[in-house]
Amino acid sequence: MTTDATFEDGAEKPVRLRAFDGDDLQVISALTQDGIFPGNEMRWSRRERRFAILLNRFRWEDAPKGSRPVERVQAVLSIEEVQNVQSQGVVPGDEDTVLSVLSVAFEPKGDGPDGRVVLTLAGDGAIGIEVEALEVVLRDVTRPYVAPSGKVPSHPA
Repeated sequence: MTTDATFEDGAEKPVRLRAFDGDDLQVISALTQDGIFPGNEMRWSRRERRFAILLNRFRWEDAPKGSRPVERVQAVLSIEEVQNVQSQGVVPGDEDTVLSVLSVAFEPKGDGPDGRVVLTLAGDGAIGIEVEALEVVLRDVTRPYVAPSGKVPSHPA
């Protein structure tokens, strides 16, 4: 009998996940929540049909228990098969604006595989990414480092 994976399963390993459906994407959304990035760390390649963000991800899977310091890690969030990108409340290329991910969700168009990946950002910002089919990849690309704030992100209820 197999069991579902837990956050603890990835405690000391780099995250490498791929989502092809809404359930998979919920896991990536949970791991990217509170990920921060400057506006100039977003790229859309029309030729490669890819939208990617280099973000500083909070390591929810290894959140401290006790006196261990909180950590972040640089990760690439990549959306494949991109047809169009729109944003609201976001100035792409602005290195002085730091954005924070609240969630990543998929809105299907109909019965087909196409739809829209929506990145909801803190402060009423959003990025809508129209895709031919859902394929989202999250990959850690550096070793974890102590979070400069030293705090676990929190959201008022």
